[in-house]
Amino acid sequence: MAGKGNQENHSDNVFVDHVVNVRRVTKVTKGGKRFSFSALVVTGDQKGKVGVALGKSREVSSAIAKATNRARKNLIEIPLRGETLPYNALGKHGASSVLLRSASKGTGVIAGGAVRMVMEALGIKDVLAKSFGASNRMNVVKATLNALAQLRSLGQVAKLRGKTPEQIMKGSNV
Repeated sequence: MAGKGNQENHSDNVFVDHVVNVRRVTKVTKGGKRFSFSALVVTGDQKGKVGVALGKSREVSSAIAKATNRARKNLIEIPLRGETLPYNALGKHGASSVLLRSASKGTGVIAGGAVRMVMEALGIKDVLAKSFGASNRMNVVKATLNALAQLRSLGQVAKLRGKTPEQIMKGSNV
């Protein structure tokens, strides 16, 4: 079930949803075992916004629905440069680390399963990614979001430094 992607249209925003992971969780009671499910979902508008959430329920479908709704409420905006990242970033969460590198046009998404789903939901077409450490899907997704959260656009960097974007571009060798 992991990797399922579907598209829905909500008020001119096309969201792409990817079910990253579905786990069966067992609670042992004196009356026996009680099963429930947890679903990790990545959603995005393919224009620079992405959200991740975990949903829990007694049925798989309602766990996925809960996760999807929560992910859409918690979208974060990531600055992009065309269809790639503005610069390289390293994100960590738990024992997982993810290195994201911007790539030239036509490279494609060279990334593993969980990172690939985040990139597709975000709308990135050209990126190189490498996951280090633990391969736990939830930690890899959170490490990817951590790396993406470090990215700043030229306007944001200029504002932080108290300069104009032109002054920053003049000072760099780009």
